[in-house]
This record gives sequence, C-alpha cells and structure tokens, in this order.
Amino acid sequence: MKSILPTWIGLPRFDLPLLAGLILLCGGGLFILYSASGENIDTVYRQCVRLGLGFVAMLALSQVPPYILRIWTPWLYALGIALLAATWFFGVGRSTQRWLDIGVIRFQPSEIMKLAVPMMVAWYLHDRRLPPGIKETVTSFLLLLAPAFLIVRQPDLGTALLVIISGCFTLFLAGLHWRFLAVVGGLAVASVPVLWFTMRDYQRNRVLTFLDPESDPLGTGWNIIQSKIAVGSGGLLGKGWQSGTQSHLEFIPERHTDFILAVLSEEFGFLGVLALFGLYIFISGRALYISSLTRDCYSRLLAGSLALTFTVYVVVNGGMVSGVLPVVGIPLPLISYGGTSIVTLLAGFGILMSLYGHRNLIR
Repeated sequence: MKSILPTWIGLPRFDLPLLAGLILLCGGGLFILYSASGENIDTVYRQCVRLGLGFVAMLALSQVPPYILRIWTPWLYALGIALLAATWFFGVGRSTQRWLDIGVIRFQPSEIMKLAVPMMVAWYLHDRRLPPGIKETVTSFLLLLAPAFLIVRQPDLGTALLVIISGCFTLFLAGLHWRFLAVVGGLAVASVPVLWFTMRDYQRNRVLTFLDPESDPLGTGWNIIQSKIAVGSGGLLGKGWQSGTQSHLEFIPERHTDFILAVLSEEFGFLGVLALFGLYIFISGRALYISSLTRDCYSRLLAGSLALTFTVYVVVNGGMVSGVLPVVGIPLPLISYGGTSIVTLLAGFGILMSLYGHRNLIR
C-alpha cells in the first residue's frame, strides 16, 4: 500500500550525544528549579509541560529536510514580523508589551525571531556569491535590524541585541571579515550617547547599577548585590541542596528565572557551576561539530549561527548574575523557569538535528 505520508517523513533523525546532553541539562534544571522555587512542585510540573512541548517541537523539526526549512523561512520571518507589530496594539505585560495573549496560550513573539532572523539571513545568502559584498551585507543588516527595532520598542533591549548578534554570526560565517563587524560594533559604541537619551528610566538605572551597584544598595543595586553574595557564599562545594540562605530567605530576586544560576552557585558551589558550564560547553561544541558536517551553504550558515547564539545566551546570563555584565533579563538556557524561550531553544536544536540527519540527501 502506498504511504500517504510525505516521502521525507521517516525514522527519527537524532544526534544521540546532543540529545543526551540536552536531556541531562533539562533534568538537572528541574532539580535546581525545585529548590529555587521554594520547593513548589507545581512550578516544576509547569516546567515539565513546557519542556515536553519543546521536545515535541524538536522531534517534529528534526524530521523536516533542510530544503523544506528553506522554503518556510521567509514565511516564518514574515509571521514573526507581523506578531511583533501586533504587540504595538495588543501586547500585554507589566509595564511592557512583550507578550501576546490569545486565550489558550501567552507567548513572546520576540522569541520566534531568535530562530527566524538567522534562518532568514542564511536564506538570503545561501545562493549568492560569498563572502557577501556591500549590497548583500546592507540587505542582511536590514533584515536583522527590522525585527530588532520592533523588539526595542516593546521595550526589550536585551532580546533585541541577541537577535542582532544571531544575524551577525550568520554574516560572519558567510565570510564577512571580522574587521567589518568590529567597525559596526565601534559605530554602535559611538552611538551610545544618543541611545542613552532614548532609553527608558529603568534601562538607564540598570546601566548605572552595573557601573556602581553600591550607590543604591537597597534600591536598584539590590538585585546584583544579593546575587553576588549568593555566588560568593557557595565556596567550593556549596551549602547543599535546599540549604541556600540567600535564596530560601528570599534575598535573591527572580531566583527561579533570571537569577537561578545564583541559587545553583550557593547550593552547589564552584564545582557545581563548573559541572553545569562543562555540560554547556559539550552541547555548544557538539552543535558546532554538527554544523561542520553539513554540506550546503544554507545548512552551514544556519547551524553555525544557532550553535554560537546558544553559547552567547549562557555567557550573557553568567555575566549578568556575577556582575560582569548589566542585567538584561536573559534566562539561563533550559534551566530558568520559562515558556516560549524553552520551546524556541529546543526547536532550534531540532533544526540542528534536521540539518545533520539529512546531510547526505541532495535535492
């Protein structure tokens, strides 16, 4: 009997080492989240549901060949732009307009652009001569600046910067010289005085707090000061699971979301953080290895960009919690409590597995 399923649907195509690393990371994240949430089992259950949805998305996307992903790319990008524009009129949130609530679910359209932007830049460049010329470079920057502008308006400067970085990684992998990106970065730094006057008050306070958190220890500096105390108090081995004083006495703000790394540092110490970052390094390294095995331009650009962007998420959150970087509201990947971000990250790994699993197919 002839199958009614598309010919590209077959056995699951998983990279088992990468899948094992992700499962281990998510399992450890649930273990940490239980303590960080004050032993709230309902929070853990909700996180399990989100992780389940993410793994379903990863499974589904791992079966889709790269040429199908390439065909869908402009439509996904257009959908993301439309949803970001919808936040102007229908966005909800506390003092922000980052979420869309459609009754059944509530999600952040900006998370979609973390995938759509590198996909779109890779789609635009894949059939053009590389390294990109001036025309291709300018067009690529317009493709990533358009959603970034809509995200900044929500306002969500941190996510906008990550979207820009993901697009820049795609350009870099396409052969754009790092000196050109350095010049663009220099121009961005030079525009900081102009950007300062366009920031919201809370964004300016975050920058000032980063420069001198002790200037307002009971106000804007409270978050980072308490986070650094928790990180330092963990020592080498930590105080033990569920024994962190800073977290369980509620000194650490957002301890189950943005600052969950501070909880882990206090309870498991330097060795616990080292083990976590070792797992992150394994996942990022495996993702980069997968990108090196792909055989077409679109797959190489997209896989490499997704792997590098995931690494940036980890570095930014770690720098934020330790006071090395300003607080920008970036969660710790697959550890922090969240919804859209978890599904998006696992969907990205599903795309990686698709690019790897279909690398021997030529169309």
